[in-house]
Amino acid sequence: MSTTPLAPHPFGDLITEAGLKEKFASFHQWEDRYRQLIQLSRQLPALPEALKTPEIELSGCENRVWLSSQRLPNGTLHFYGDSEGRIVRGLLAVLLAAVEGKTPQALLTGDPLQIFDDLGLRAQLSASRSSGLQALADAVQRAASDALR
Repeated sequence: MSTTPLAPHPFGDLITEAGLKEKFASFHQWEDRYRQLIQLSRQLPALPEALKTPEIELSGCENRVWLSSQRLPNGTLHFYGDSEGRIVRGLLAVLLAAVEGKTPQALLTGDPLQIFDDLGLRAQLSASRSSGLQALADAVQRAASDALR
């Protein structure tokens, strides 16, 4: 078990779920939320090509998306990923802020998509983006289940 997280990023540590809720609370227009998603996508470091393997590429998404995790020595999960689409990348960044550093048990008892409702994002998504978001949440749940085996 590696002590160094693969593909480190600021989400869950510097950019937190609480911080996102505070920031998004000031936005009243979808365009403001959209711009913030693009800003968040820019803060997610590109995933090295060597990590973009077929095993971690998700199906059911509008754009190509990769998401994986590693269990850290303290029992928490470090998630990392990337997407070719800016908005999907922003959605992935929001998800990472919500799930990063949690235990598998905490992830299995919570709803990884609740943050999207809290931020007023889920209702504005197209059907295909909503489907992709569900694929991301399913991948988080699978990773948490697998970590307990």
